[in-house]
Amino acid sequence: MPEPDIVLEAVDVVKRYGDVAALNGVSLALRRGELVALVGESGAGKSTLLRCFNRMVDPDRGVVLKDGRDLATLDPVAVRRATGYVQQEGGLLPHWRVRRNVALVPWLRGDADADATAARALDLVGLPAADVGDRWPRQLSGGQRQRVALARALAARPATLLLDEPFGALDAITRAELQAAFARLRRELGITTLLVTHDLREAALLADRVAVLRAGRLEQVAPAAELLAAPATDYVRRLVERAHLGAA
Repeated sequence: MPEPDIVLEAVDVVKRYGDVAALNGVSLALRRGELVALVGESGAGKSTLLRCFNRMVDPDRGVVLKDGRDLATLDPVAVRRATGYVQQEGGLLPHWRVRRNVALVPWLRGDADADATAARALDLVGLPAADVGDRWPRQLSGGQRQRVALARALAARPATLLLDEPFGALDAITRAELQAAFARLRRELGITTLLVTHDLREAALLADRVAVLRAGRLEQVAPAAELLAAPATDYVRRLVERAHLGAA
């Protein structure tokens, strides 16, 4: 049985696409309220592992658990509606106004107060519904669109949040602002979060622990300070050196 405070867990997960092993025996557990950052180069398996936790991907072998329950036994639609998910480009529906985008999951659940729920979520990310609720996504800046995408994920009132390169397409200033806003929001809400990023600096800034993936295998899982001070493998050491984040 999993530990009581383990919310998300992958156990010996394998996923292949043809001859390519995207995940090769990966085991990872997230504690309640923790943020774990998945770091690695393109093709390392980061997004594949993240999507196993909302059943957008089902593993070929191994088990994925949420609160000790095997996700393979649960309705995938229900799993996704109970899990916050933000993609790199936000994934907003361009033909829906902002308020309707944010209200999507509450509306799908039959929440009679879906618009009010959306307004509260927009307030959480610093975009009052009175200012942006009636705008189209195309009328927003890139940073605003990502805030709206985060608001849509939070409107579902999820216990878990999956972020797939949510800040990667933004300019440096907007990215730094949104990272800081997200860090404050996560501390306030205490949501268990899995963050995919190729940026070790971002991982060190935001995460409680960093998990380094390489070619479908975990190289190291540790608090950022420990990983930076004592890389477990040559690959992790090279990542640290390239990011100029080694121990002083």
